[in-house]
Amino acid sequence: MRPDDLQSLTLTGSVSVRGDLVLVNVFTPDVAANAYRSGLHAVPLDGSGARRWTWAERDLNPRISPDGQWVAFLRVSEPGKPPQLHVMPATGGDARRLTDLKLGAGAPAWSPDSRRLAFTSRVPEAGRYGAAPAEGEDAPTPDAEAPRHIQRMDYRLDDIGFTADRNSRLFVVDVAEGAQPVELTDGGFDVADPAWTADGSALVFAADRDLGAVETLHNDLYTVPAGGGEPELLVQTRGSAACPVALPDGGVLFYGTEFSGVHSVARNMSLWRFSGGMLTRVTEMESVDCEKAAGAPVVVGDRVLVAVRNRGAVELRRVPVDGVELPLSSSELLAGDKAEVKSFAADGDTVVAVVTRNDNTGEVVRVGGDVLTSFGSAVPLRPAIELTGSASDGYPVHGWLVLPEGEGPHPVVLAVHGGPFMYHGWGFFDEAQVYAGAGYAVVLPNPRGSAGYGQAHGQAVVGGFGTVDVDDVLSVLDVALERPDLDADRVGVMGGSYGGFMTSWLAAHHGERFRAAWSERAVNAWDSFSGSSDIGWFFTDAYCGPGLEAQRAMSPLTYAEKVSIPFMIAHSEHDWRCPVEQAQRMFVALRRNGVEAEMLLFPGEGHELTRSGKPRHRAQRFDAVLRWWERHLS
Repeated sequence: MRPDDLQSLTLTGSVSVRGDLVLVNVFTPDVAANAYRSGLHAVPLDGSGARRWTWAERDLNPRISPDGQWVAFLRVSEPGKPPQLHVMPATGGDARRLTDLKLGAGAPAWSPDSRRLAFTSRVPEAGRYGAAPAEGEDAPTPDAEAPRHIQRMDYRLDDIGFTADRNSRLFVVDVAEGAQPVELTDGGFDVADPAWTADGSALVFAADRDLGAVETLHNDLYTVPAGGGEPELLVQTRGSAACPVALPDGGVLFYGTEFSGVHSVARNMSLWRFSGGMLTRVTEMESVDCEKAAGAPVVVGDRVLVAVRNRGAVELRRVPVDGVELPLSSSELLAGDKAEVKSFAADGDTVVAVVTRNDNTGEVVRVGGDVLTSFGSAVPLRPAIELTGSASDGYPVHGWLVLPEGEGPHPVVLAVHGGPFMYHGWGFFDEAQVYAGAGYAVVLPNPRGSAGYGQAHGQAVVGGFGTVDVDDVLSVLDVALERPDLDADRVGVMGGSYGGFMTSWLAAHHGERFRAAWSERAVNAWDSFSGSSDIGWFFTDAYCGPGLEAQRAMSPLTYAEKVSIPFMIAHSEHDWRCPVEQAQRMFVALRRNGVEAEMLLFPGEGHELTRSGKPRHRAQRFDAVLRWWERHLS
């Protein structure tokens, strides 16, 4: 895969099924237009091949109604416009728009009677984000808006922006023609993940504890009548709640973590059940880590489907609804063995999933049957080789190697993931494919601190950045370098976010092992990160502790004078997760020390540049990365 192949990728998103109709949204980066194109595809259950089902600028998040008569989805009608909620008959036809909201609509949720849809939308306060200050007045331009009076620490989010002046609100809209959305919450707090109760009389949603009265990392589940009324607390959690699903008995299932205070990091996501006033953990905390990005739990009879992160895979598993503290070994594996389940859905006994692999960008599979269709791109992709070994303390290490074509010996790029409570894995990873396509062997470690290996594995770096995680990363690299087709004298290191932190750390403490470094959107100094990052007010203390001495001891910037290898710093100007000051401080320190340091800044981008940034910037970044490694690893 080459950088210009980015626009040839066919990527898959969410899936929905009802009866014989399976819909999945498929998208492609359009580098020339600097936009993403996506449409809904219908996938026959008989395996006869997918067909394009909608044609627009961008359609996503399909949801088929319970009665199978309608399809709700989000549509971006033209570049630069926010997504609006649409419906169309399940038999096909013209789409009808249900919303015209200033900042767009979120993913829809059908009522049990198939007559109404719930969704969230960020509603701007008067005089901001294109909203007029008063009726009859013109909306001010962004630079003419009134100043923001900020009185909380949780006032912004990366890739969203300021939040208190446009909290996410809950809406319900009837699918009947001419109906208008009805707002159920007043914007005093953020609403997430709405779901209908089994009888359709109310909605369940997640919100910050005490409806966000003060800054908190805890959130709970609330209910509000579908016809309007005051929200009421349904479930006070032991930490967090996400993706609620109502049960027929009035109870609810949801994903959640357990923690106290600011110590929310590196916590496995469990499946919980609230029924009869009792809160029960269905899946064990240590061995099961549910992946909410793949979708909410799906109840099928007396069983529930969940996606679980497990040693680089995201697996679709089935557990009893009435289970208690079930370990991973007691759940049934349905899909995702040595693969990544991106989304899943069920209608009775029909269960479908969207699955990616190292060398396949996405296929739709029927559980218990065959692959229904593959959206895998025509771009040639390389498979991954699993790596296992031991760190110096005997701890087992795990990772992958993506090899280029040819006999070698190949130059090596060690690529460290972000998080740190994330993972490299069995799914498609465009960066590894681009670097392998250019002739580099790509080593992908999952050190202690990563997700998918048990909660204790993730917690191992709390208060200990730069210790066992470093040992694990280098141990996986050593396992790879035992191969004769890798060149141990031509090794570079790179990574983003936590991976950028690790790159900076390795360059300072183990620079003799690398020819050069590419550190991207990195955390380099915890002391300033705590105030400049959108999550810094809790994340720094949770991982490093509140003491400045400990924070500086775990900051790569503290050891900048030890760096001597060529060092590229890549960052986005609008990154609010790891703000650009983190790049600037490291760049100045290295240049003052005489290091061959360079900086690459991307305008208009946030922390997610490499995954969802503008396609043109993503292609330009790939070109820059390959030029850097050509200079230093050839």
